[in-house]
Amino acid sequence: MEKLNFGAATVERLVEAEGPSFFPAFILPDSTEDGIAREMDWLLPHFHHPETGRFWMSVHSYIVRTAHHTILVDTCVGNDKERPSTKPWHRMQTPWLDNLATMGVAPEEVDFVCCTHLHVDHVGWNTRLLDGRWVPTFPNARYLFSKAEYAHWEAESGAEAEAAAGHSGAVDDCFADSVLPVVEAGQVHFVDDGHAVDDQLVIEASPGHTPGHICLNLEGGDRRAVFSGDLMHHPVQVAYPEWNSRFCVDPAMSRATREAFVARHADSDTTILAAHFASPTAGHIVANGARCKFQV
Repeated sequence: MEKLNFGAATVERLVEAEGPSFFPAFILPDSTEDGIAREMDWLLPHFHHPETGRFWMSVHSYIVRTAHHTILVDTCVGNDKERPSTKPWHRMQTPWLDNLATMGVAPEEVDFVCCTHLHVDHVGWNTRLLDGRWVPTFPNARYLFSKAEYAHWEAESGAEAEAAAGHSGAVDDCFADSVLPVVEAGQVHFVDDGHAVDDQLVIEASPGHTPGHICLNLEGGDRRAVFSGDLMHHPVQVAYPEWNSRFCVDPAMSRATREAFVARHADSDTTILAAHFASPTAGHIVANGARCKFQV
């Protein structure tokens, strides 16, 4: 994704991993082969891998620079984390932090870290391993967690959280190594719907995938964008917002939230910036006959 400009703000994507990922039937159990085939004219070449039949997906963060702040949206999986349920993520080693520096951002310069929710692939770089301890990666940042989101995972941390997620890969005890350390360091601010991170960036509640899932709305000049987290995992959900992912905690609410989101942003000038849409990532929701499609 090329750098995007929204008035005084810029947005860049920092990729941790990208490539052929889940089979459609695994990540979207509600999906059908016929339904996906009907959207293949726009899913190719960016979002489907015909040789394997897998979705092409990404795990990435967004770097938002406004006139006042440097903000990270979601922090991927992270290095050195114990993630036995997802082999590619187990004790991962990537140059994510070095790449952040290459993009002109030192950890000390990050003002805010905004996690759309507290699943394993959105909180990993909140912390890093130093002398055998998990410490905040961004020592001067305020970490913003949804109050409802934190309360849910705090109540169900450990094995109970994994069961609630429907699949251990969504959690893998990331609460202990990637969430609690920044809480204990006093760097977390718990937020609600409508919280203004910056004069250009405002939080919007979007529950369902998780109880406290949030989106972030960015306004700049005559342009706007929304960081939609895991409200949609894959662009095909623009066409089929009724298809939930296997990781949705509340399927009925997730479906309703996604359907409302697609309807609200269809044929608008809002740039959609999701957490797992593969390159070129940024795009718009546009009408496509009886359904919508994602137009990069």
